[in-house]
Amino acid sequence: MSLLLSELAGRFMPHLMLAPIALPLFTATLTLLMREERQRVKLALNIASTALGLLIAVALLRWTHQASTPAGMGVYLQGNWAAPFGIVLVLDRLSALMLVLTSAIALCAIVFAGTRWHRAGVHFHTLYQLQLMGLAGAFLTGDLFNLFVFFEIMLAASYGLLLHGSGRARVQSGLHYIAINLAASSLFLVGASMLYGITGTLNMADLARCVPLVATQDLGLLHAAASILATAFLIKAAVWPLNFWLVPAYSAATAPVGALFAVMTKVGIYTLLRLWTLMFGSEAGASALFGGAWLVGAGMVTMAFGAIGMMASQRATQQAGFAALLSSGTVLAAAGFGQNQLTAAMLYYLPGSTMAIAALFLLADLIERWRTDGTALSADDGEEAPFLTPELVPGSGLNLDDEEEVLVGRAIPAAAALLGLAWLMCTLVIAGMPPLSGFVGKFAMLTALLNPLGLGSSAGVRPGAAGWALLALLIGTGLLSLMALTRAGIRHFWTTSERLAPRLHVLEGLPVAALLSACVALTLGAEPVMRFTQAAANSLHAPDTYIRAVLQTQPVPSPTAAPVPSVTPGAAQ
Repeated sequence: MSLLLSELAGRFMPHLMLAPIALPLFTATLTLLMREERQRVKLALNIASTALGLLIAVALLRWTHQASTPAGMGVYLQGNWAAPFGIVLVLDRLSALMLVLTSAIALCAIVFAGTRWHRAGVHFHTLYQLQLMGLAGAFLTGDLFNLFVFFEIMLAASYGLLLHGSGRARVQSGLHYIAINLAASSLFLVGASMLYGITGTLNMADLARCVPLVATQDLGLLHAAASILATAFLIKAAVWPLNFWLVPAYSAATAPVGALFAVMTKVGIYTLLRLWTLMFGSEAGASALFGGAWLVGAGMVTMAFGAIGMMASQRATQQAGFAALLSSGTVLAAAGFGQNQLTAAMLYYLPGSTMAIAALFLLADLIERWRTDGTALSADDGEEAPFLTPELVPGSGLNLDDEEEVLVGRAIPAAAALLGLAWLMCTLVIAGMPPLSGFVGKFAMLTALLNPLGLGSSAGVRPGAAGWALLALLIGTGLLSLMALTRAGIRHFWTTSERLAPRLHVLEGLPVAALLSACVALTLGAEPVMRFTQAAANSLHAPDTYIRAVLQTQPVPSPTAAPVPSVTPGAAQ
């Protein structure tokens, strides 16, 4: 199957790169033209389009990692104008990975929404597809101005999705969400305008070429522009102290929207990683590695804030929101070191943690419905378990139901068992405990911190203060998140009394199982996935390939013109 997808991608490249943007745009237009009464048809179109988008994303990922494209690069000249004058789409391993991650979570979320949430408001399917369009465009664009355009499409759709389902909590948190993102968009425009005034270009590859050539007297202005732009992305990545809006907004959103929003913070991280490695890599002259220490520091503080927030939260949706902060902080701190090995381990950790957080948002909805459909929780809020004596043995009469039948040994309802197992797996991935992908990713990051040059090659090399701090935080935040989720799991699944068995639809259990199965697949396929992420990290930290592929791609000549020799290492339109 994978070979077939790779062959199809090779046949239709580079035009296939446009599909992740054009397909959701077409589907959004189609659903907008339909009456709201035709919800089943809209749902079917949404699921079919998202599933097709996932297949296309997988095909693009396979294409970037095959032997015939050693650089793993594809360039599409949308207006058939050469960069930096024309608009370009750029595909590499990192953008393909983010496309697959987004499409996988989006498919699971829309299937989950098919039971009831898609009917909670109007134009849900149109907004959902526009959200996917904005996300795909942000990952594929090679131009700062078009990045702003796709960001605004993505944010405009997210405003509507956050308010979907109405209610006071959603409106209140939605107003805060809109205000902070409008401020971030304003900073984005200011920073991009300043960069254009200094360098004369907004093409990312051309910016990377121009930054080392900036005059010494203009370096302060360049760094100020980059800092303003980075602040906009840090707000979107929900980095402390700019993340006060995330947990109230994400926990108030409906479950499928919250699951899709788990990817949103990673868009800011992706953009920072992309621009920082291009503009301020090791070959950027006097600006080399500018801001790296700030990224590391902000990421580590965000990690601590997210873990403490998980400990302080009582609701599952709030814990999922703080888990998203913890994941963002971990990814940002690891990226700020600028080390190939650490970046590769971080890229392995990123999809597993994001899918586990998305699954946790879906689980939170099911658990909350289970809790409110049954009777109240046990009134015993003391330190002792309500069904055990202080000697941890069953108390007299407390192990019997209304018919005086023994409860110990009674079969757990299948739906409750599924919810409990899913919660356990989410806990293991988010906390980084064995044997799932969260542990593999964190272990790889710890290995890279202690052995930055690779095993057997780092004798005498020390991680430094920042490295030791990140190492301690990776372990400490994992312990705190384990305690928080374990405590919540005990409260939800063990210390309840007289609760009815949960009612679970297939369309609700299947997406959760699919997301967690993907985490298992990441664990089982850790070796090939790590090879892929290592290649992606090597390309990020050696941006010459990206720059040449974009700037040397030639337009397709008209049929009457003389042929132009192609010297691009990437794919040209």
